[in-house]
Amino acid sequence: MIEIGTYLNQSQTPIESLPIEPRHLAKLVARILDRTISHSIAKAVFADMWISASGGDPDAIIEARGLRQISDSGAIGTLVEEVIMANPAIVAEVRAGKNKAFNALVGKVMAASKGKANPAQVNAILKSKLG
Repeated sequence: MIEIGTYLNQSQTPIESLPIEPRHLAKLVARILDRTISHSIAKAVFADMWISASGGDPDAIIEARGLRQISDSGAIGTLVEEVIMANPAIVAEVRAGKNKAFNALVGKVMAASKGKANPAQVNAILKSKLG
């Protein structure tokens, strides 16, 4: 809803002229709820839907841009291990109890996955690997 309001305000478009079909908007919400995409990826999909002349089918956009969320714990585990190995100083800060350092590692894993890793899984796997 926030994204819709922002786009409507910025373009000075009345809600009645929303360029996205309601069924496509509903499908976008469904893709968030079924964890096909994350909230941050949904913002990118919404932006594509907004500029599409037809209101853009979110499933087509997700597939065309390769935006499907990574939920494979093995793939996420590999990314986590790579980030841990590449950032020993941050890992030491995490083990010393610095929560901001943990968030930095999460950010690095998310960046390595180009924002496609399931954030809840990233957090859980990082916590388990760091003890």
